[in-house]
Amino acid sequence: MSSAEGTSIWRMTLVGQESLIRQTAVGAVRGRREGGVLSWKGIPFAAAPVGDRRFRRPIAPPPWHELRDATRYGPMAPQKVLRSMEVDPSIPISEDCLSLNVWAPRGARPGSARDGGGKPVMVWIHGGGYFQGSTGQRYYDARHLAENGDVVVVTVNYRLGVLGFVDFSNLSASAGGSSFGHGFDSNVGLRDQIFALEWVRENIAAFGGDPGNVTLFGESAGGASVIALMASPLATGLFHRAIAQSAPVTSVYGQPRAASVARRFLEIVGIEPEHAQRLRDLDPLDLVEAGAELVHEVSGGVPGTLAMAPVHGDDVLPDAPLAVFSEGRAPRIPLIIGTNHDESSFFKLMRSPLLPITTASVERMFVEIAADRPEFEGAGARITGAYPAYPRRRTPAEVSRDAGFRMPSIWLAEAHSRFAPTWMYRFDHATPLLRVTGIGATHAAELAYVFGSFAPRGKEIVFGLGGRPEALRVSKRMQARWLAFANGWAPDVESAPEWPRYDEGERRTLIIDRDDAVVDDPDAEIREAWGPEVLSFR
Repeated sequence: MSSAEGTSIWRMTLVGQESLIRQTAVGAVRGRREGGVLSWKGIPFAAAPVGDRRFRRPIAPPPWHELRDATRYGPMAPQKVLRSMEVDPSIPISEDCLSLNVWAPRGARPGSARDGGGKPVMVWIHGGGYFQGSTGQRYYDARHLAENGDVVVVTVNYRLGVLGFVDFSNLSASAGGSSFGHGFDSNVGLRDQIFALEWVRENIAAFGGDPGNVTLFGESAGGASVIALMASPLATGLFHRAIAQSAPVTSVYGQPRAASVARRFLEIVGIEPEHAQRLRDLDPLDLVEAGAELVHEVSGGVPGTLAMAPVHGDDVLPDAPLAVFSEGRAPRIPLIIGTNHDESSFFKLMRSPLLPITTASVERMFVEIAADRPEFEGAGARITGAYPAYPRRRTPAEVSRDAGFRMPSIWLAEAHSRFAPTWMYRFDHATPLLRVTGIGATHAAELAYVFGSFAPRGKEIVFGLGGRPEALRVSKRMQARWLAFANGWAPDVESAPEWPRYDEGERRTLIIDRDDAVVDDPDAEIREAWGPEVLSFR
């Protein structure tokens, strides 16, 4: 072979690897080049959940026969869009929202998984309290993650709010059908996520990814979804490692509580239970408006609970996730789990009802938990007594932070560490502006660090008092740890402390700050005051 022939073959191979056209099971898509990666956006992974499909489990999308443009994000689920979400204003809102996005490093060969050459895959589930969020938010731009880590990244849209996380399935019999007939399916938001993972299994090789090497990761409601899917028999084998960031893992409720929420929603929209099918006739934005009223009413009436959340007691979640983990029934796959130091300041700043942050609401939360579960009578006084300044200063919000995020993550790490490799972290880093304002390392603050998605210089408000170079160094370390984990290695990086596994003896925890540090059992006195029993609503 002449050198010219060799060069020609090399060029043809490179073109094949970098082709913007990829074939999925239901049609071909054309993406675009973004710096050092290729991207495909707005790929449907399920049929539009509209009309008779509203409130039903997802099904495969109809095939398309023309080449489909995949250069723009798909519609976001119906919701109230806040300015703070930083979502592209050109992205429409629609019930036809079940799409995903793929970023692949250049050189990721189509079909390479079949010969063992596929890239590791990371699948992201966004947060937003189960009623807000979109893959089109700036923080979730995965091009830097894909390029820096030589991984394929997938981000997933799913149904939110009333359309995804209010369970009307108990109304099916009175509505003239069953959950498998003409009624309602449970946990449709989780079912969307599972369906997306099935799409990854069937299609990601076409984008250069390895379907046998998938890390599922998410934050807030997305992090709790990760834990729920670990506990779901329907998701077994669809992913092989997991990362749960700031996950409210105890905000999963039994069917009686879910049924009361569903009935209350019907009262708000003026529909009798026997006519629940009429929910399909309402405008989706009217459902959003009524859902906002439901959120404030439920979280305000019973502080510490969510109106919209996963439900256990069905085929998706037969049991509460923490029970599954405690009994060793969750898949024994590696897990990273952790929280942020100042989770609750975000909810105070946004005036969100989702987290109780006043003394009255915190104490009401403990009263309601004891009413729901009498074995926790008196737990509130014992726990708040461990916070030296309570109820002064910010301690009510700190109690709420620990009730909603920190302690559930510790309880889950304890359980999983008995059976599988587990690493625990606490994210403490805050820019000078966030420290001065008292916001600190708040909820969702770590997202830009994980994705490397800070705004361009001069446009990121958190750097108003400087701190960008330091934040970029912290981001580089944090991203490198997440990527090492996704590659199947321990989450360690050069020139930083080794991150040991978590166990109930030493409870070694990585503190992510200006410099990483490993601390044994941080805030031990507070953890001991909460105790080993899972304190949560049924």
